[in-house]
Amino acid sequence: MGGTEHLTVQREGATLVLTLNRPEARNALSLPMLVGLHDGWLEADADDSVRSIVFTGAGGTFCSGMDLKALAGDGMAGEGYRDRLKADPDLHWKAMLRHHRPRKPVIAAVEGYCVAGGTEMLQGTDIRVAGESSTFGLFEVKRGLFPIGGSTVRLQRQIPRTHALEMLLTGRPYSAREAAAIGLIGHVVPDGTALAKALEIAEQINSCGPLAVEAVKASVYETAEMTESEGLAAELTRGWPVFDTADAKEGARAFAEKRPPVYKRA
Repeated sequence: MGGTEHLTVQREGATLVLTLNRPEARNALSLPMLVGLHDGWLEADADDSVRSIVFTGAGGTFCSGMDLKALAGDGMAGEGYRDRLKADPDLHWKAMLRHHRPRKPVIAAVEGYCVAGGTEMLQGTDIRVAGESSTFGLFEVKRGLFPIGGSTVRLQRQIPRTHALEMLLTGRPYSAREAAAIGLIGHVVPDGTALAKALEIAEQINSCGPLAVEAVKASVYETAEMTESEGLAAELTRGWPVFDTADAKEGARAFAEKRPPVYKRA
């Protein structure tokens, strides 16, 4: 199991938990963090025993975005990982879910600050839970920067455009309740319980047929920008093969026998 000094990886049953672990800097992005995330996503994809991923942050904070001290010239922590970026110049975008979509469902468990790069990474997750005191927002324009992690493209596809533009152009903070009201997150829970709720949702997903889960997720994203007729055709291409799997037969038998199914990804 991987991980770095700024990114921890642990298993909770069939769920892989990736935790941003730089609380002294409000989990600002660092090279060790990006390398750890990149490797964590790939580990989850490669391991068939992993059925879901929970993405969270340590110390009561999700992520406060880019390390601005490093951007100002003070140097970024973890220079020893620089060779990984040289070997794959796209590594940081894959880590931030801009250029990589894990095939397993990704559930974000947010506490505290989830701003700038944090809100950008959030848009690459599938299901989102937040503590009631969490803060969201894209602050880049206030700092003379551009939210280049994908927000000018993705945000308007995930929430109404008027809300997307207000968030992008004002650079103001949003409370968890406001973020839920505009559709950026799905659950608001008491502070300190976001991880528990995310793991609860993950366990519900883990109890389902893994091949079906992965095919459903792939179909949702694949058909998002298609016409209805194109999307329905693509759905059949993804969906019909699932009916011929051992998982599908096990699901039917378990239902008839009134017992929990035991799926084996076959």
